[in-house]
Amino acid sequence: MKTILITYSTTDGQTKLICEKIKSILEKTFVVELQSIRSIKKNSELLDKNFSYVIIGASIRYGNHQPKLMRFIKDNTDVLVSKNAAFFSVNAVARKTEKNRPNTNPYVQKFIKKTGWTPKEVDVFAGVIDYPKYHFIDKHMIKFIMWITGGPTDTNGTFEFTDWERVKEFTKKLKASFSKE
Repeated sequence: MKTILITYSTTDGQTKLICEKIKSILEKTFVVELQSIRSIKKNSELLDKNFSYVIIGASIRYGNHQPKLMRFIKDNTDVLVSKNAAFFSVNAVARKTEKNRPNTNPYVQKFIKKTGWTPKEVDVFAGVIDYPKYHFIDKHMIKFIMWITGGPTDTNGTFEFTDWERVKEFTKKLKASFSKE
């Protein structure tokens, strides 16, 4: 049976939730392992476990993906290419219709340019703004960013923008692609 690694870097947990949803759909057909990029101890682990496919989910904070993710991509690009890996980014900018596709989302475009890796399948999902969860500085920085970009600024609120139907459609597309190979 084909095996899939779903790995993620998350800031506040939404990327992990999206990965868990993807896993719940795919594990009906495949053997699926879910783990944080932080838990992958060495670069060769992708080869050692002999995963058939890799799906990577990554969050954005203050315009950047986490450094650990970027190192992981740099160190494993050859393996990711050989496994036809998929990638998705989770960011608040994707809440806007004009920026919720891989070719229109500035963070996905920046990621591809910076890493030099173009995944076989790419998508982007809007995340969540969870003011009560944030520390003082993050809360006010994010409020300022939301104010500038026309987003929610009520620091007592939690605002989920994730389109779970899009997540399901992305997963169905991956499932179909993986099943063909």
